[in-house]
Amino acid sequence: MASNEGNSIQDRLSALCKLVHVLHDKRTSSEPTVTAITRNHTRCQQEQRVTPYVKGKLKGLYSQAATEAAQEVHTLREALEQIYQIHTIRHARRFQAKQQGKETLRRGALMKLLHNDAQTLPLCVMRPTEEPPPLTGALPPDNDYIASPGELVACLVRSSPATDETTSWILATVTAWAPTVSRYEVEDIDEEQQETHTLSRRRVWPLPLQRSDPRIHPHALYQHHSTVLALYPQTTCFYKAVIQSVPKLPTDSYSVLFEDPSYPDGYSPALAVPQRYIIPYVKDKKNR
Repeated sequence: MASNEGNSIQDRLSALCKLVHVLHDKRTSSEPTVTAITRNHTRCQQEQRVTPYVKGKLKGLYSQAATEAAQEVHTLREALEQIYQIHTIRHARRFQAKQQGKETLRRGALMKLLHNDAQTLPLCVMRPTEEPPPLTGALPPDNDYIASPGELVACLVRSSPATDETTSWILATVTAWAPTVSRYEVEDIDEEQQETHTLSRRRVWPLPLQRSDPRIHPHALYQHHSTVLALYPQTTCFYKAVIQSVPKLPTDSYSVLFEDPSYPDGYSPALAVPQRYIIPYVKDKKNR
């Protein structure tokens, strides 16, 4: 299985490399069109008029530029799809190795892995007129969504088996789904805990599968002053927080204020949390 996955990744890397070369060639071939448009605009500005001839020529150049840009976009989408597939295969391979006891992550390595997972989370690339799919940024999952084995989720678990009062939200990995009883089996992502839990769907919240681009779909992000659950940096636990500022670029993180009674105003200093590790605030209720 590992060998097949390795070959699959290698095949996709080869395809990605070819697509990058194709994109470079398309970009090079479209440069004369852009140059011609710029030259004709400069001429119109200098002469302070647009002749019928130049108007017709610009119309043709615009049409050509639009066609060339569409071809570049198509190639970019193909390249992104290869990157997403590589990301998915690598995640599945790590999950399989962990399940087989071949991989044990120390604390520092786990934090680095979680950071890389957030940085490489696929960016949702849609046209401005298209709506991003569920689990993009702040968008919730469909009502019938079931997280797959190996998927990272936020889980509400009891902190102590002896009490029903103390609960916490942790980062965990789905190991199984039992449809007959509608329950997940999850495993704490923290190797030091080594705990598994059987939980109802209402105690499990899937993490975003794609990042939202704030420049195109700002509505798919949590808004300023929203109350959320955010993964506290360098931990594997989610805590109640308030959004101080939202990302301006796809690579930006949220700036959040964690609820903390040890500070005079009840909130921690602003901390950066990626889109990957922020979910809606859900009040803890007994017998959920």
